[in-house]
Amino acid sequence: MTYLSRRRFLFMSAACAAVPSSAMPASIARWRGTALGAPASLRLVGLTETQAAPIFAAVEAEVIRLENIFSLYRPDSELCRLNRYGHLIAPAPELLDVLGLCTALFEATGGVFDPTIQPLWAALATRAHSDQVTAARDTVGWNRVSVQTDQIRLPQPGRSALTLNGIAQGAITDRISALLASYGLRDVLVNMGEIAAHGWRADGQGWRVGLAGPEGKVQKTISLQDRAVATSDPNSMMLADQQGHILNPKGDEVAMHTVSVSATNAALADGLSTALCALPKRRVKAVIAAFSGAVLEMFV
Repeated sequence: MTYLSRRRFLFMSAACAAVPSSAMPASIARWRGTALGAPASLRLVGLTETQAAPIFAAVEAEVIRLENIFSLYRPDSELCRLNRYGHLIAPAPELLDVLGLCTALFEATGGVFDPTIQPLWAALATRAHSDQVTAARDTVGWNRVSVQTDQIRLPQPGRSALTLNGIAQGAITDRISALLASYGLRDVLVNMGEIAAHGWRADGQGWRVGLAGPEGKVQKTISLQDRAVATSDPNSMMLADQQGHILNPKGDEVAMHTVSVSATNAALADGLSTALCALPKRRVKAVIAAFSGAVLEMFV
């Protein structure tokens, strides 16, 4: 799993449902700001600046609300409070949804996808002593976390900690897509590091997305419609010599692949692309098959 924030440029392009997709209307409303700690822009085709203003405001508010659930960088986020105190009362439904998917990924990958790896990631990132790395590894184990609708409890308060950086970015992408759809925007491309494509481009074609392999070179171009795609590269940052930022918590069969997965939602694509980086190729097919609609788009 990855515990480095993979925040990248955020871009959203949407067309008003009332505008035929084959025509490019003159009016385009644009917004620039910050979301998920990265430069962000939103372009709404077929709306004036006045018409688009409430949508821009809603997107900003929703991103802040979701960061206050999932972020490791906001001290009062639900995730940070869970890590700090070892328990969280009345967790947000969005958090419970993501943790439910974490359980499915944990089981399908034989424990390779494991949100409790945060202390181990931190120990490796800070070049901690080997004894500290061993102690951090002993805290790993998603199956020991208690997740109930009314509360979440970590097995070792003060030592255990979660990160959702390998899946939450996709979940936020899905929430923003749903928000835009609630305003009648059906032809939408949302790129928050993970990409969700809904409807069609202005020329009536599917959205075209380039998949970057090692060193950022585009290896493949795919067409997306009502699907999402995520790419994970374990070598984009090194924690230590020969240790990429995506870890296999099992401590064995460490793979170093760049992986792209498409799925019916961005959270699943995000989680799968993260997990498959740390799996040997012979296990990939079985994991993909465990999730309906998931497709391995690139594995290099």
